Amino acid sequence: MRQPELVPDARGHFGPYGGMFVPETLMSALHDLAAEYERAKHDSEFQEELAGLLRDFAGRPTPLYLAVRLTNHLAGAKIYLKREDLLHTGAHKINNALGQILLARRMGKHRIIAETGAGQHGVATATVAARFGCECVIYMGATDMERQALNVARMRFLGAKVIPVTAGQATLKEAINEAMRDWVTHVRTTHYILGSALGSHPYPMMVRDFHRVIGVEARRQILEREERLPDLLVACVGGGSNAIGLFHPFLDDLSVRMIGVEAGGEGISSGRHAARFQGGRLGVLQGTKTFLLANEDGQIELTHSVSAGLDYAAIGPEHSYLRDCGRVTYDYATDDEALAAFRLLAEIEGIIPALETAHAIAHVTKIAPKMSREEMIIVSCSGRGDKDVAQAAQRLL
Repeated sequence: MRQPELVPDARGHFGPYGGMFVPETLMSALHDLAAEYERAKHDSEFQEELAGLLRDFAGRPTPLYLAVRLTNHLAGAKIYLKREDLLHTGAHKINNALGQILLARRMGKHRIIAETGAGQHGVATATVAARFGCECVIYMGATDMERQALNVARMRFLGAKVIPVTAGQATLKEAINEAMRDWVTHVRTTHYILGSALGSHPYPMMVRDFHRVIGVEARRQILEREERLPDLLVACVGGGSNAIGLFHPFLDDLSVRMIGVEAGGEGISSGRHAARFQGGRLGVLQGTKTFLLANEDGQIELTHSVSAGLDYAAIGPEHSYLRDCGRVTYDYATDDEALAAFRLLAEIEGIIPALETAHAIAHVTKIAPKMSREEMIIVSCSGRGDKDVAQAAQRLL
């Protein structure tokens, strides 16, 4: 294992990953965004306004909850849940949406676009657009709109226009394609609030930084509670925003192990999954160089997950870098394992998790019993499961 760098280089590279692979028409907008973000990072008024919104509008800090019954049930390590599901809008996505809407305002852009898979980022974007009086357009795959109908309704109630995308698999990848086409066409007036730690620089760095509050809080809270750091962090990984937000403040603490959990779908051998580190390869997709699922000709392969938020062919570039460094380990959970964890956490702790979060819980059910009772795990409870109840009921009830 080698110690990773904590920031990308000036061109947005995390080692061999990342970068800016976009049409020429977007290069100026991305450079302007990177420059504005750099100014905002050092602007005390910006930081104070963001902190105030995170506190008073979003509901931070979120609790670090000791899952006593889950811990006793698994008879191993002590399990804490970082309760991002208790945030306004129901998931961690609001952290990044608030940061980016403030940047959009600084740049004088009042039209907001976004992509969404599970719908939580779309809801967060529609929420902040309503809060600041901005026009809002959300692109969402038609398949995801059907399985996340509740979030589609929430976005529309918040005043957003939700545009169905029917191309390809009609899921997250296609939604991002359409959002990028929109941005190219309206780049002078529009800001694209990208929802995960992927895409072209500066998005992977910027989204990570807006979500670092998860790990910063968790680190402070566990030290207050236990007077030492945890032994293990676990988070689900689609693009990877909730995971990098939890992991990043702990990267220098080499005693803390970290595991990202991808979507194993119907099993790796079936080919119906979204586990990029299980047979994936280096490639470029939607602005960034990273690990992705593609065939030998470089064509993006179809993906599958019971969770709309993890059903994506690429992973954020910093995750690829952290895997190369050996600092973070990546595993996967299947649909069936995630559904079983969804039910377990609901029945044993009274917490219905998002199906994305359930993948992380599924991995904890496998690893916690192998750890001692003196060890501790923090799991990112990245979102609540209201949006997934109808879909889970079809499979479990």
